[in-house]
Amino acid sequence: MSKSASQPNMMNRVRGPRGLSGPVVKAKDAKGTIKRIWLFMGQQKAALIASIIFVILSTLLGLAGPYMIGMIIDEYIIPKDIAGTLRFLGLLAVVYLAAALFTWLQTFMMVRVSLRTIRNLRQDLVDKLQTLSLRFFDKRTHGDLMSRVTNDIDSLNNALSQSVIQILSSILMLLGVAIAMFSLNWLLAIVTLLVVPLIIFTTKYLITYSSSAFIKRQRDLGELNGFIEESISGNEVIKLFGKEEKMNGQFSEVNERLRGSAMAADTVSGFLGPVNNFINNLGLCFVIGIGAVMTVEGMATVGIIAAFVTYSRQFFRPISQLSNLFNLFQSAIAGAERVFEIMDETPDIVDKENGIAVDSLQGDVEFSHVHFGYEEGSPILKNIDFYVKSGEKIALVGPTGSGKTTIINLLMRFYDVTAGELKVDGRDIRDYQVSGLRKKIGVVLQDTFLFSGSIMENIRYGRLEATNEEVVAAAKMASAHQFIKYLPESYHTVITSGGSNLSQGQRQLLAIARAILADSDILILDEATSSIDTNTEIQIQKGINMLTEGRTSFIIAHRLKTIENADRIFVVNQGEIIEAGTHQELLLKKGFYFSMYDSQFHIQGKQQAHSN
Repeated sequence: MSKSASQPNMMNRVRGPRGLSGPVVKAKDAKGTIKRIWLFMGQQKAALIASIIFVILSTLLGLAGPYMIGMIIDEYIIPKDIAGTLRFLGLLAVVYLAAALFTWLQTFMMVRVSLRTIRNLRQDLVDKLQTLSLRFFDKRTHGDLMSRVTNDIDSLNNALSQSVIQILSSILMLLGVAIAMFSLNWLLAIVTLLVVPLIIFTTKYLITYSSSAFIKRQRDLGELNGFIEESISGNEVIKLFGKEEKMNGQFSEVNERLRGSAMAADTVSGFLGPVNNFINNLGLCFVIGIGAVMTVEGMATVGIIAAFVTYSRQFFRPISQLSNLFNLFQSAIAGAERVFEIMDETPDIVDKENGIAVDSLQGDVEFSHVHFGYEEGSPILKNIDFYVKSGEKIALVGPTGSGKTTIINLLMRFYDVTAGELKVDGRDIRDYQVSGLRKKIGVVLQDTFLFSGSIMENIRYGRLEATNEEVVAAAKMASAHQFIKYLPESYHTVITSGGSNLSQGQRQLLAIARAILADSDILILDEATSSIDTNTEIQIQKGINMLTEGRTSFIIAHRLKTIENADRIFVVNQGEIIEAGTHQELLLKKGFYFSMYDSQFHIQGKQQAHSN
C-alpha cells in the first residue's frame, strides 16, 4: 500500500506509544460544564421533580426528629411519664421510618435520572464521533478516545447518581437545621455557626489546591489507556522486534505518572474529611459547653440542649458531605469537560444545506489541478489533473509515500481538497451527501478489518439487506467459498475481534466478497491481492475482473503484473502524476514506470532462479 510521507490515512494510522502527553490545563469553564450537564439532566424532568419532592419530605422528617427528642426529654422523661414517653417514641419511630423510605425513594429516582442522562450523553458522544473526519482521529490515540467514552463518562455517572441529590439534600438540611436552631435558641445557634467560616475556608483552600491534580489524573488515565490499547493491538510487532522490555519501561513511566497525579489528587482531597470532622467536633464541644452553662443559669432546658446536640450533628454532617462531594465532582467535571471537548468539535467534512442524495453514480471522475496537504504548508499532492470516464479501470502506482492513497482519500471524501476541484459525474464532490456518496464507492483495503460476529454477517456488512444466497454467491466470486465451506460451522463460524482466528489471506478474501456484495458504482482496490498466494491470486483476479467490469475502478498496486490490463496507469511520485498511459505505452517510454517494472521483473526472475 502506498502512503504519503507524514500523511495520516484511512488504511493504516500508526501512532506513537506515548499517547497524549503535554501540559496540564485547568478547567476552562467549570460553570459552563455544570450548566450543560444540568441541561442533559433536565430531559428527565418527571423523575427529577419526583426525586426533589422526596428529598424535601425526607429532610422535613429528619428535622422533626431532634425537635421530638427534646420534647420527649422535657415533657415526658424529666416528669417521669413512662406511658407518654413510649407513645412519643412510637411516633418518633414512625417519623424515622418514613424518612428512611423517602430517602430510598429519592436515591432510586436519582439513579434513574443519572443512568438515563448518561445514556443520552453517551449516545450523543458516539453520534458525534461518527460525524468527525479522519483528520480528528489522526490527531488522537484510540485509547484516549476510549477513556473519554468510558472512564470519563463513568466518573460523571458516579457523581450524578451519588452526588446531585446529596448536594440538594445537604443544602436543604443546612437551611432547615439553621431555622430550627434559631427557633429554639438564637444564642446557641450563633455558637454553632461560629465554626462554619473555618470549614468554608478550609474546604475552599483544599479544593483550589487539588483541582489541577484531578484534571491531570484524568489526562494521565487517558494516556495510560491509550498506551495499553496500542500495546495490545501491536503485541505481535512488539514481540517480533523483541521490544518487550522497552515497552515495559515505557509503561512504567506512564503508570508512575498516573500514580503520582492520582496520589496528589487523593492525598490533598483526603484531608477534607479528617479536617472537617475535627472542626465539627470542635463546634460540638462549644455547643455542649456553653449549653451546659446556659442550662445551669436557667437559660435553656435539658431537652433543648439535647435537641441542639442532635441538630449540630445534622448541621455539620451535610457540610462534611458537601466537602467530600466536591472531590467527586472535581473528577466528574474534569471528565465531563473532556467529553464536551469532543462534542464541541466542528466536523470539517459536512453536507451542504441542499446536498444531493446519491441513488447511483455513473462513475465519471475528474481531478482538476488538485492540491492537498494534511498540514498547512506541507503539500502532499501537487497539481493532480486527470479525467476518468465511467467504466475505466485506472491503476495508481509509485513509490511508498508518493501520494496514491491520498488521491483515494480525497475521492472517498475523507478530506477535502486544499485547492483545485474534484468532480464526480460532472459535479463538485462537495455537492453530494457524504454518506450516500460513500455507499456508492466500494473499497477493499490492504489491512482488512473484520467485526466480531459470523462470516455471514461480515460479508453481509457490504449490503445489509442481502439474502444468504447472495452472500454465498459473492463469496464464490471472491474465491472465499473454497475455505469457508471447510470451517467448523461454515458461514456461521464466529470471527474473533479483528479476525485473528483467520489468516491474513482469508481476511482479505472476505473483504473482497464484501465489496462484491456491495455492488458499488465506483470500486477502489488497495493492494487487494497482496496477502494472497500466487495460485489463489489467479482465481481472485478472475473475480476482480468480473467485479470491475462496467464500473469505474481505481487499483493501487505495487505488483505491476496485476495491473497490466488496466485501461490507464498513473505513475505517482512525490505528489505528482509524472507518467500516464497503458502498460505497453509506459514500457515504450522507458521512463519511471519502465524502471519500476524492469526492477520487479529482474527481482522476480532472481527469486524464481533461486527457488529452482
